[in-house]
Amino acid sequence: MTRVTVYSTQNCPYCRMAKAFLDKYAVPYESLDVGADIEAAKKMIELSGQRGVPVIVVDDEVIVGFDAQRLTELFGETATDERYDVLIVGAGPAGLTAAVYCGRKMLNTIIISENIGGQALESWAIENYMGYRMVTGEDLMKKFEEQVRNLNLRLELDRITTITREGSLFVGKTASGAEVRAKAVILTQGNRPRKLGVANEEQYLGRGLSICSTCDGPLYKGKKVAVVGGGNSALQTAIEMSELAASVDLIVRSTIRADPVYVKKLEEKKNITVHTGSHVTALEGEKFLSAVTIENESGTVQKLELDGVFIEIGWLPNTDMVADLVNLNGKKEIIVDINGKTGTPGIFAAGDVTNVKSKQIIIASGDGAKAALEAYWYLLSEWKE
Repeated sequence: MTRVTVYSTQNCPYCRMAKAFLDKYAVPYESLDVGADIEAAKKMIELSGQRGVPVIVVDDEVIVGFDAQRLTELFGETATDERYDVLIVGAGPAGLTAAVYCGRKMLNTIIISENIGGQALESWAIENYMGYRMVTGEDLMKKFEEQVRNLNLRLELDRITTITREGSLFVGKTASGAEVRAKAVILTQGNRPRKLGVANEEQYLGRGLSICSTCDGPLYKGKKVAVVGGGNSALQTAIEMSELAASVDLIVRSTIRADPVYVKKLEEKKNITVHTGSHVTALEGEKFLSAVTIENESGTVQKLELDGVFIEIGWLPNTDMVADLVNLNGKKEIIVDINGKTGTPGIFAAGDVTNVKSKQIIIASGDGAKAALEAYWYLLSEWKE
């Protein structure tokens, strides 16, 4: 019998997603919380060389992160070659809302995404979504997912790699090898984290360098960490990490650009040191990251001895796979009109992947609804076999 162990932390959304995947396919597994169990954390690091979660061990194979493609190969079923009214790419706030509206219009819909919740999953606390005084990103996305699951829709954890046109249909190919045909496509695949752009960055990812503080934060209890960035996400991460870590260095390239509510909370923290006008120039460490070098605007160089660094310097749109299908702006965002239409008939887009200026969950949700309604009207009045 296959032996599966999932190393996770309590608030890691990708850990819970991995467990949900295993539960879906009735795969028994042992779950170890490395945020609370020091020995389990040591074992995970020994097996994977990683200081990040989730880590999934299947017999002798070590899977780092929530690798939906590999887990599908081992335990799941790939989406069959079927024909749908609508293919939704991505399952963040925009994609899940679009799915609900497609479901209400009785459209045969499939949603394909690497995760459920998108970028919103990584929010420690959301305080500006109507109906909630405060809610975590994971809890809010659970509510979205529950509503989608109650409809007759297909939601698959996979990754669309290419989309092409085949006559009157669009064909989406996935990382697991499936082909999905649809009359219309709604693109809501969001963004990917922006990198620091310094030498050896890839070497330290998961080894002291993290892009998900909600996942990896508990591994740095009582340690020295830094957060790079000056926007809302960076300040929110610094504030939350100040409750776990011994000290936090906030490295801001120019000036802080966060909402006043976060600036006020930051000023109240005694164990956060802010370095404005500074950027990271080098990463150091043998097996794991142990120090960063920063340089300020006057050219002064400083070395910070650290155990971990969390990157929060913004995002880049995931549009490479559709660059030949839709119009992009200079930022590689999909250009849409007020209703979510792209320049290509049958393709609609919503959320952070588009050129809509304000990147907010509530705006992405509304735009997802508009894109779904436009897709419905397109199928009703324009689409032809």
